[in-house]
Amino acid sequence: MSNPLRIFLVDDELPALNRLQDILADCQHEFPHVVVGTATNGMTTLSQLVEHPADVIILDIQMPQMSGIEVARKLLELPHPPAVIFATAFEDYGVAAFDVRAVDYLLKPIRHDRLLVALHRVLDLQQPRASGIRQDADEHGRTHFTVSERGRVHLVPVADACYLKAEQKYITLRTREREYLLEDSLTRLEEEFADRFVRIHRNCLVAREAVAGFERVPGGGESHWVVLLRDLPERLAVSRRQQHVIKEFRAHFHDG
Repeated sequence: MSNPLRIFLVDDELPALNRLQDILADCQHEFPHVVVGTATNGMTTLSQLVEHPADVIILDIQMPQMSGIEVARKLLELPHPPAVIFATAFEDYGVAAFDVRAVDYLLKPIRHDRLLVALHRVLDLQQPRASGIRQDADEHGRTHFTVSERGRVHLVPVADACYLKAEQKYITLRTREREYLLEDSLTRLEEEFADRFVRIHRNCLVAREAVAGFERVPGGGESHWVVLLRDLPERLAVSRRQQHVIKEFRAHFHDG
């Protein structure tokens, strides 16, 4: 790491704030950083961050006057908001944390190893992998999907997503390893990542890089097209309306 990560800490309980500083001090050798400031309430946090910019804020949720969720929502209005790691004794704020794009969600008492994992996630956001989508990082401002799952918030690299499929009120995000449930709009995701995903059905976007080919499948008296995926057994149906995608891919492969 060329420059130590700048960290700002917020907790309305001084013992918890002191404990967090002690844990961070123990992490200093493994993860160089500098604590640029601390606060015990939301209003002070917002004013101090103007004077002491931070790369990441470790933020309590249940605080008087202004909750950590409200603080995080205000931070999203900044031109360059810090990454947010929530630290709380309560498990039931996962969805709210997702809504404000939290990087991670730590349950108190915070463990040394778990804090290190969260801090490394911040670094992953700051330094997208070479196999990631630098263009999306520049144009759209995010390289990861934020997924809330059983009281924890996971970061899933956009570059790892093979397809996004709308099912009821959720979207299934499929990587080569597993599925995640994402709360988002398929239409909005299509607009945001138009250079990476292509719509093949009203309920499905597929990553261009995940497409291995197309196949015509007989059935019901009339054949239809499916997408073949790299390293995945699933076959995704192509709707009549989106069959022009097949021609576009064929033209691309021919030109290549």
